[in-house]
Amino acid sequence: MNTDKLRYQSDKALFDALLQERDVIKVNEQLEKMEAEGPTGIRRRLLSTSVRLSATMAPDIQKMADECVERLGIEIPVELYVYSSSTFNAACFKPEAGRLYVMFSSALLEGFTGSELRFVMGHEFGHYIYDHHDIPIGYLLKGQQPPSPKLALKLFAWSRYAEISADRAGAWCAQDMDGVASALFKLASGLTSNVIRFDLKDFLAQVDDMQAVDAEPGQGAPQGDWFSTHPFSPLRVRALQLFHQSELMITGGSPVADMDSGVQRLMSMMEPNYLEARTDAAIAMRHLLFAGAVVVAAASDGVTEREVEVFEQFFQKGDFSDRLNIERIRQELPSRIERVCQQTTTAQRMQVLRDLCLIAKAEGQVTAKERAVLDEIADGLEVSRNFICQTMDSDYEPD
Repeated sequence: MNTDKLRYQSDKALFDALLQERDVIKVNEQLEKMEAEGPTGIRRRLLSTSVRLSATMAPDIQKMADECVERLGIEIPVELYVYSSSTFNAACFKPEAGRLYVMFSSALLEGFTGSELRFVMGHEFGHYIYDHHDIPIGYLLKGQQPPSPKLALKLFAWSRYAEISADRAGAWCAQDMDGVASALFKLASGLTSNVIRFDLKDFLAQVDDMQAVDAEPGQGAPQGDWFSTHPFSPLRVRALQLFHQSELMITGGSPVADMDSGVQRLMSMMEPNYLEARTDAAIAMRHLLFAGAVVVAAASDGVTEREVEVFEQFFQKGDFSDRLNIERIRQELPSRIERVCQQTTTAQRMQVLRDLCLIAKAEGQVTAKERAVLDEIADGLEVSRNFICQTMDSDYEPD
């Protein structure tokens, strides 16, 4: 099968749109210049910090990789590496010197078997076959000149869509829904022992419970799904269940368009819409975002043009004016925080805090005074201050 047919269309559409973004073009041009000067040293670092898995050393793993390579139509030479770690992790690096590199943690290779491991391998290869490294998300989100909040939110959304495509490539290699679900359960829970007996029905029931938390799409999503580019959760299992029931996997299965529509409904649970919604909770969140953005922006040496520009991407042009009584807004901040706490879930409160962090990063650096305001808001929302650090410093590379 042409693997392009497996790709989640929302991934492809947003991928194409992001490639036309000025900031993405600029960073890619810079990376091309660096690569033209010679190898960036990926292979050298892997050889010095991990163990290369040869066919002699790991024949079963190499055989699985060869099967995935053939099934996905990969023609570039592949090198596999393992590094010492107690956490489950794997990563596919952008090709260098005509080779593709995939790295696994030792815990993952020891804890995963058969179709579970094929799924992980296929997932990593999926990032390569769909050119996901062409969107340099890590450079964009952690660079000296951060992107606008609007672009940052697009990058987060695209990264989640990219994971769906990579999951499908992994499932195509595994050809075993139970093994795929088991792999995602292990990744989500960190468990491999016999103490816990995996049950697919119970695992998927978590999705129904998420939907029951709040009727409005996006408000019931778990924290990890909203604020990580790699949301390991039952949502991914449900999306893969739709994939296994489609015409791509079985004769007479559901049409691809129906499958993608179902997946999009699932993904909407991870994308809050409080900026447009009219519920009491959404209104309270908007009011806090407005007040918090004003107070954070004014915390240092006045409000800059760049901060106003970023602010207006969340609200309307002209909403930030000289007529705003910043001191009064500052005094109202605690009451707005209290209303949000009364009417929202923890995940919703974290969403507002993350958006405030994006606004605070408008100038590239967050000052001590701005950070103090963010800490105050986090404390009021009963969200750990560590979440601010996580939002500022997260690793965004696809894996």
